[in-house]
Amino acid sequence: MNANEIQFCYHESPIGPLLLSGMEDCLHALSFPVDGDAIPADTAWRENPDSFADARRELDAYFEKKLERFTVSYLLKGSQFQLSVWRALSSIPYGSIVSYGEIAKRVGKPKGAQAVGMANHANPLPIIIPCHRVIGADGSMVGFGGGIDLKLWLLSHEGITPGQICSPGQLGFAF
Repeated sequence: MNANEIQFCYHESPIGPLLLSGMEDCLHALSFPVDGDAIPADTAWRENPDSFADARRELDAYFEKKLERFTVSYLLKGSQFQLSVWRALSSIPYGSIVSYGEIAKRVGKPKGAQAVGMANHANPLPIIIPCHRVIGADGSMVGFGGGIDLKLWLLSHEGITPGQICSPGQLGFAF
C-alpha cells in the first residue's frame, strides 16, 4: 500500500473531530482527537471530505443511540493474536462489558490478559471495534487510547454507569 493512496477525512462527533483514514471506502483507522483538537493527518495522505460515507453515517447513528453494531467495511492489519482479539472485541454487545481476562480466555490464551491489553491498545478502529467495553477483572478502568474520561463517556453513552462497572460479578453481561 502506497501512503499517497490513503485518503482521509475529519468527522465531527460529540467527542470531537475524528480522523478517518483508509483506501477508497475501506476504513483502516479511526483516531480520537487530543485535548479536543483533531490529530493531524499524515502529509502523504490525500484529503477527501466525501470519503467513508458509510462509516460517518454509522458513527452519527451510534452517537444518536440509533446504532449498536457497526457494519462498515474495514481492513485490519496486525498479528494473528491481535486479529483474534479484535474479532473477540467485535462480539461484545453494545451496553456490555467484559474483562481483559475474559477476552484472553475467548481467544485461547487464558493467562494472556496483559497481551490482550496490548492488542486493545493497538486497535486501529476504536468505537467500531469496541475496545472501550473491556475493563479490569476487578471492574477498574484501565488503559484506553483515548483516555479514561473518554472510555467512561463511551460506556455511559451505552448506558453503563460507574456503579455497574465496579461490580466484578457482572462482568461480561449486559446491564
